[in-house]
Amino acid sequence: MEHDSSFPLTHPKQRGMPPITRGAMLPRPWGLPHEDTPQRTEAAPWERAAQRRRRTLMAGVTLSTLLATAVLAHAQPDSLAPGLQALHLGLFALLFAWVSAGCLTAVMGFWVLLRGDPHAMSMHRDTGTAPLSAEARTALVMPICNEDVATVMAGLRASCESLAASGALRLFDVYILSDSTDPALRAAELAAWAELREQFAGQGRIHYRWRQRRGRKKAGNVADFCRRWGRNYRYMVVLDADSVMSGDCLVGLVRLMEAHPDAGIMQAAPQACGHATLHARAQQFAGRVAGRLFTAGMQYWQLGEAHYWGHNAIIRIAPFMQHCALAPLNGRDIMSHDFVEAALMRRAGYHVWLVHDLPGSYEQQPPHLLAELQRDRRWCQGNLQNARLITEPGLHPVHRAMLLTGALAYLSAPLWLLYVGLGALLWLSGSGDAILPAELPHSVLGLWAGTIGMLALPRLLGLAAVLLKGEQAGFGGTAALLAGSLLEALLSVLQAPLRMAAHTLFVLGALSGIKLEWRSPPREATDIGWREAFAHHAPLSAAMLVLVLALALLRPSTLVWIAPVALPLLLAAPITVWSSRSRLGEKLRRARLLLIPEEHCPPTVLNQAWAYARNARPAPSWGEALRSGRLAELAQLAMGPRRTAHGLRGRMRRQQLAGAPLSPAARMRCLSEPASLAWLRMA
Repeated sequence: MEHDSSFPLTHPKQRGMPPITRGAMLPRPWGLPHEDTPQRTEAAPWERAAQRRRRTLMAGVTLSTLLATAVLAHAQPDSLAPGLQALHLGLFALLFAWVSAGCLTAVMGFWVLLRGDPHAMSMHRDTGTAPLSAEARTALVMPICNEDVATVMAGLRASCESLAASGALRLFDVYILSDSTDPALRAAELAAWAELREQFAGQGRIHYRWRQRRGRKKAGNVADFCRRWGRNYRYMVVLDADSVMSGDCLVGLVRLMEAHPDAGIMQAAPQACGHATLHARAQQFAGRVAGRLFTAGMQYWQLGEAHYWGHNAIIRIAPFMQHCALAPLNGRDIMSHDFVEAALMRRAGYHVWLVHDLPGSYEQQPPHLLAELQRDRRWCQGNLQNARLITEPGLHPVHRAMLLTGALAYLSAPLWLLYVGLGALLWLSGSGDAILPAELPHSVLGLWAGTIGMLALPRLLGLAAVLLKGEQAGFGGTAALLAGSLLEALLSVLQAPLRMAAHTLFVLGALSGIKLEWRSPPREATDIGWREAFAHHAPLSAAMLVLVLALALLRPSTLVWIAPVALPLLLAAPITVWSSRSRLGEKLRRARLLLIPEEHCPPTVLNQAWAYARNARPAPSWGEALRSGRLAELAQLAMGPRRTAHGLRGRMRRQQLAGAPLSPAARMRCLSEPASLAWLRMA
């Protein structure tokens, strides 16, 4: 039979996975005293600087919150419900503190971008140029689960080629760790893996593993790798399915770890790029202009006690295996593992750094609002679950604060709604007379202006940073930068009520114990249809319509107050549909609007990844893959020799396969039994 080029030839003596070198990675029960906590020594210079900075942050947040709360309390009229009024003021103080902390973080990020930070981990200052030791072996680990194979493998191929161009591929082994449940996708993964192995034959070792027992999602997949092969490596770089990393970035991470043996995790800040929809391009633009201020600002407060984002980061494997295994929490697996692993690594005495000035780290944004909300629902449940670990013995205060702020990122949505609802209730319990914005006391108007200014200041500082650093050419020029900023701000204002309403429902669902199907967001951009958008948003839009009609009948003058929230919720479906349009995003790109430097002058690794994804061959069908004869061989290479064709077991399997067309479950089982695939081909 003629060889099918969709399944490249692989050297018969090569194995899909290296021999197992088992190591222990045992989770410890939560809530017990941590005996391995290192003794506190004299604080390092960065630790003393971090303490001063955090005290400054707390002082700034406290003073601004006390001042704003005092202004609001003074302006409020007497109420017949003083208890509700006190609760209303308390909610205002909490929410204003949240806004103030974000604003101050952006201000410090602006300072760092312009002036630098002598205590920060920096690629330009903290690494040498000496050749890396052969002992600095690093595993490039990519867990995947039912992903778009062409996109995933295009990014991985481009990253490997960039590593090869840097001359450092010899230090890296690549592991594709699949949890896929679709037999067609699994067959496509085998084909793409074989092609990648063939391309880098003699240059690097590229392995593929499919887990039969899919425990604990991504965290469990990485932990299984550590137990089997972690002892073979000093470091591992964890990739997401949409990650692309340049060879210089990967080598830079290894150099930083070699230069800092007390570092346990170093996170390279990923830059979002890749999708063409209006929603994704607006998010990319916002991240590139204002988002980097928050990244630099977080590094300013955290320094060596930063958080870990779960991907595009390098990890020292030995302490990770010893200290970062995750036990179930109240009988359930931990969903958002990254913040917890960073906290455990720091508890063990190792530093966790965010390296904001290391280029070459990329990821994709969700292509549309529905995909973003799907991702946020998972993050919401995970962050609320992690809040139960705030009192875990031995954790450092800054990581306790991160667990709290992770929960507040979603709890703030229902708190805002509760604050607004209490305000309306207090107003109704008072005079009930409608007040137009122009009739408010000057102190309240000033408070509103200050709050809006704090929300807008990060965007303004982001623009100022681009202009002061002379980077506007990468955004299409000064005029395009300003126009793009206005467009992104408008879209953000329209989408904010939708996010707030969705996050409120997510929080209520998480607190009620509703189980969640953990699915990856789509990697390929597809336009949202009107039917799908209305199906998702109809309940919220209908509820808002009922409220608007009731207010229009009872108190029409109140409509001006709820318009900023009501209009986006009423128009939720059109906003979602139009912002998902790739054609609209492409038109804006051609007009040089919402342009980012990675689009203006794409790095080689991104150009290659995008080209490989565009030019990927369609995956062969199950029948074509089976008839080619290569599927059984590749399955054996990936799974290893399995004696399933002999004896009673083999006869029973052949009887089962000789019946009706194979179900997806039967096909998945065959992919784990190369002998069954060989028999099917000959049958």
